[in-house]
Amino acid sequence: MHDAEKTIGNIIDKQKVAFIGSMDGDGYPNMKAMLAPRKREGIKAIYFSTNTSSMRVEQYLSNQKASVYFYDGRFFRGVMLRGLMEVLTDSESKEMIWQSGDTMYYKKGVTDPDYCVLKFITQSGRYYSNFKSEDFEI
Repeated sequence: MHDAEKTIGNIIDKQKVAFIGSMDGDGYPNMKAMLAPRKREGIKAIYFSTNTSSMRVEQYLSNQKASVYFYDGRFFRGVMLRGLMEVLTDSESKEMIWQSGDTMYYKKGVTDPDYCVLKFITQSGRYYSNFKSEDFEI
């Protein structure tokens, strides 16, 4: 892969779904499908919206280790990112990724206490394409 940030960024931007992983209290991995990220800073920081009351938020507050997977079915390629997930509840972060239709999920708007931001910080990853995989560091 010549330009990891560009190649992986293109995969991320074209997907409607991302899969996030967390660790439960017994040390087992948990996966969840999420809507596409709201924002990304290259491939180093990726932002999602979610409910503060969710099981996933509870798990990330206990153990920040996380993974995110993006799959491009058209070209049968994908990327798994490993890193840490931060749970952000400050006004600036919430406003940064807020979208007008979000009141469907968060009835009280951007200040809804059940609305928060997940910020994934990438440390490394594994890219799969053309029947080959390669690891990379950030």
